[in-house]
Amino acid sequence: MFPYPGETEDEIAFENVGEGMAELKHQTCEACAPGSPQVTDEELKEFQPQIPEWVIIERDGIRRLERVYKFKDFVTALDFTNKVGAIAEQEGHHPALLTEWGRVGVAWWTHSIGGLHRNDFIMAAKTDEIYARFEK
Repeated sequence: MFPYPGETEDEIAFENVGEGMAELKHQTCEACAPGSPQVTDEELKEFQPQIPEWVIIERDGIRRLERVYKFKDFVTALDFTNKVGAIAEQEGHHPALLTEWGRVGVAWWTHSIGGLHRNDFIMAAKTDEIYARFEK
């Protein structure tokens, strides 16, 4: 599901663009239904600087945001997974999570539109914010 270092996937490179919007981590998800718009290339350029360690990977024709986080052991990785699960439940937007010894893979995409929505970027930023608390 999540590539290990050295494995290849079709990654889409981002251009760094200055921030001109409210921070994603402080936004909330909006209700999303089939037919809701996927993010545009302009939005990608706007959002990416706030989540620079995430990559867009296409799997089964669906673009997803993915990142792997590293931890000192399984218990810490599981604690992180549970915290991401709690915020996902609170926001009503749920990721794919793969918890292993010392690492957690997280993937965000919007199932109802078969691709990326602003909500995915909001949740990626919130996931990074959770991880920052583990790095201290």
